[in-house]
Amino acid sequence: MSSSTSAMPAPAPAPTGDSVVKVTNLVAGYIPGVNILNGCSIEARKGELIGIIGPNGAGKSTLLKAMFGLVKVHSGTVVVRGQDLTGLKANKLVTQGVGFVPQTNNVFATLTIEENLQMGMFQRPKVFAERFDFVTSLFPELAKRRAQRAGSLSGGERQMVAMGRALMMDPAVLLLDEPSAGLSPVKQDETFLRVHEINRAGVSVIMVEQNARRCLQICDRGYVLDQGKDAYTGTGRELMKDPKVIQLYLGTLADEV
Repeated sequence: MSSSTSAMPAPAPAPTGDSVVKVTNLVAGYIPGVNILNGCSIEARKGELIGIIGPNGAGKSTLLKAMFGLVKVHSGTVVVRGQDLTGLKANKLVTQGVGFVPQTNNVFATLTIEENLQMGMFQRPKVFAERFDFVTSLFPELAKRRAQRAGSLSGGERQMVAMGRALMMDPAVLLLDEPSAGLSPVKQDETFLRVHEINRAGVSVIMVEQNARRCLQICDRGYVLDQGKDAYTGTGRELMKDPKVIQLYLGTLADEV
């Protein structure tokens, strides 16, 4: 592998002045004594779109949940905009600039689109109108259909509502857990375009994706997780061209999507 194009085994991320999120040596799991993450380190800088790929069971979704206070962190740190927020509960993290969109059960089905967006602002209701205008500038369809119940929407439309709700609190970073899962190829492309638009609007994004090739095509940098650790990192282009990543991960992942 040439050094100009090959991704390298991932070191712990070094501090940078424009770091939005820095996760260092995170060890976390759902039950005592059984860790899913085993010293995972990633970083997202201001304005970056970060992709996280890897085989099933590698700890990708667990990483996002640990960052968002939904999985017990046993050691390591999660620093957001210079503040150590390790282990903080989700409702507190939202006020500190962290948004999260889970893979499933990510809308209130009995509520309208507008009411779903209001739920995203329950801690700051006075600025609802301002944030509603911002979110619907990215997703105009939400304004047109604001009175429609979320339960009547397609999977791709629900994903749009879930992203919109997470954006209502003006996050510095948005964590997306497999946003294209279960969608048709056309709807997957639409979802990736929406993610790109969110990122272009100034929001740093950390996206876990099973559609590894498509993820690496749009991300600025990527991390390959394996057995709860960051095995490789590089730009999306570097990872797509790296022979070891192709052999060990991309071939298998491509067969799954």
